[in-house]
Amino acid sequence: MKNLRDVPSPGPEAYDRARTALRTAMEEQPVAAVVRPKRWFSWPKVGVAAVGAAAVAAAVVATSGGSVPAGPSDAAPRAAEVPPAVEAPLVKLASAVKAAGTQPGDASLIVNTKFGLDGKPDLNYTLYTDKGQQFTGDSAKTLVDAVAKGDAQPATPYDGKVMAAARLAANGDVDQARTAMITAGGNALGVGLSPAEAEKAWADAQAETAEMFRKIGKPVPAPRPRPTGKDLENLINNHLWSNTEHALFANAADAEVRAGVLKLYATIPDMIVGMTAVDGQAALTLTAPPAILGGSADVLIINADNGLPIREEITSAEPSQHWVVNYKSSRVTLADVAAGKI
Repeated sequence: MKNLRDVPSPGPEAYDRARTALRTAMEEQPVAAVVRPKRWFSWPKVGVAAVGAAAVAAAVVATSGGSVPAGPSDAAPRAAEVPPAVEAPLVKLASAVKAAGTQPGDASLIVNTKFGLDGKPDLNYTLYTDKGQQFTGDSAKTLVDAVAKGDAQPATPYDGKVMAAARLAANGDVDQARTAMITAGGNALGVGLSPAEAEKAWADAQAETAEMFRKIGKPVPAPRPRPTGKDLENLINNHLWSNTEHALFANAADAEVRAGVLKLYATIPDMIVGMTAVDGQAALTLTAPPAILGGSADVLIINADNGLPIREEITSAEPSQHWVVNYKSSRVTLADVAAGKI
């Protein structure tokens, strides 16, 4: 995007429209597409023709992931009881993370290395400041240059909402935080609303999407009834999973955000928490229920002592393709980064 000198950066409204369009596109598919972390994209490498597609793909994180089972077909989704088997290790770790506190600094740095289908590493840096600014780069140098120039990306309402939801969970109100995280990218599914309000929210979202399709000259998708039952439950679970994941990948080194993320993961029914070791360090594996990812597999590996992300392994359903992303997180100061100290 930065290389498109004559093209203004998209504002919050554009992102909201992209999320709405993506939500409709996902719901048109027979199975849900697996969520891709937003930070995988290195914007300076994206060609002009790919900008629109990449913008929508980046919005996947904002529209996928969740976890509240539905009630009767005419009722809005309700909060679910947390399965004790899932709750124990993650809530215990969340308490330890919050008690340890955040390390000194004024920003969280996360470096991810993605290995795609060709096996070649793709490096990305994301710096999320305590004031809500974001700096990105595809190398240490480009990140340093961005910070030195004050070239921060504008904070989006979505980023602010997922961070606030994580902090709310960390400080005790997990039920309210669940709803806030699930609806961070919008509430077309009607989570927490009355049946009438939920139907209206669904209709409004479809009308907004139809208008956007008209503006860009594309065929308007046919209206669809609001999902119910297991379909609704899986969509909501998908929203919680990826919105929570987004908060972690953007701001993992902030202990409060990380603790809230762990508590929210603990509320996802049927998620499997296991033990493993990575490079000699004890780790937990968090495996999302395949039903919420349309049959795809997403396994997040975190440090068993501090909850920091180590690795993510994603396998698509059809055709079967595999991606791996390695993560390193740390607390830093903007002054040090601007001076080239990473």
